[in-house]
Amino acid sequence: MGLGWCRHPARLSGHAGPAIEGDQRAADISRIRPLHKEEMSRVPTTASQHELESLLRDDVPYGDLTTEALGIGTEPGQMLFAARDRMVLALAEDAAALIALAGGRVELLATSGAALEKGAPILRAEGTAACLLRSWKVAQTLIEIWSGVASEAAAIVRAARTVRPDITVACTRKNVPGVKQFAVSAVKAGGAVMHRLGLSETLLVFPEHRAFLGETPLADVAMRLRRTAPEKRLIIEVTGMEQAVAAAAAGFDAIQAEKFTPDDIAALVARINAMATLQVRPVIAAAGGVNAQNAAAYAAAGADVLVTSAPYLARPCDVQVQIARVLSPD
Repeated sequence: MGLGWCRHPARLSGHAGPAIEGDQRAADISRIRPLHKEEMSRVPTTASQHELESLLRDDVPYGDLTTEALGIGTEPGQMLFAARDRMVLALAEDAAALIALAGGRVELLATSGAALEKGAPILRAEGTAACLLRSWKVAQTLIEIWSGVASEAAAIVRAARTVRPDITVACTRKNVPGVKQFAVSAVKAGGAVMHRLGLSETLLVFPEHRAFLGETPLADVAMRLRRTAPEKRLIIEVTGMEQAVAAAAAGFDAIQAEKFTPDDIAALVARINAMATLQVRPVIAAAGGVNAQNAAAYAAAGADVLVTSAPYLARPCDVQVQIARVLSPD
């Protein structure tokens, strides 16, 4: 899936576009020259065309009643999206594709993953009032929600790597059902990685699994998993220090320490580092309650990975949208 966009925003300076109607803020749009079809290329999006069309259809199932009633649908217009505050951008390509699907011509001025300052332009579009007003709010909301996720992920990464540059921040699968692809894209835009995409690709033994295993020793659990899926790394979640030490002795590749404090993590790292019989030191992942405020403390404690769901609860970013009518040159 892709859309038409101009690859050379730097060439826009010094080109005056058509006169537009509106207040002084709309002057920002008039300084951007019109797009031309021969400049269009294609850019990948997270969602398919069908999925993006579904988003439009959900908001405008039977037409835009207000625009139709006012009789303004065929009026030419321009639209500019900009960051109202500092943010890490996500899903900009999909937002632009929505506008293009609605009939607009789009120029992407910033791409997902970019750290934007207040007032930085994101995209610009031109087309009829009908196409701009049909796509405006859906595209704006898509960027706002998922840029909030990306910005929070970036804040956690930044805090943790200030202390330990090689630490990994991994976001859980505990995201909104049905929009996982958007969550994954936003997490990556923020510089984090996915902890798990789902249950199908990773081996992670929770206490809830062990409830069905009775008194089976952890070494036997690890052996069973390696026999069944020898190419997979073995991860186990623990809730106490002795469980973690036992899991390390049993040969698990990674220990996910749930609700451990930074001091607990430091103590666990010391215990495991002192285990002379270990052939390979397991990865220590701090999980449960990790956020931008405590990420540095967990990193300083010696965690190798920070597992978090905090970005999914982030406040959406604020995207300013300016829409203006294009006046005829004469």
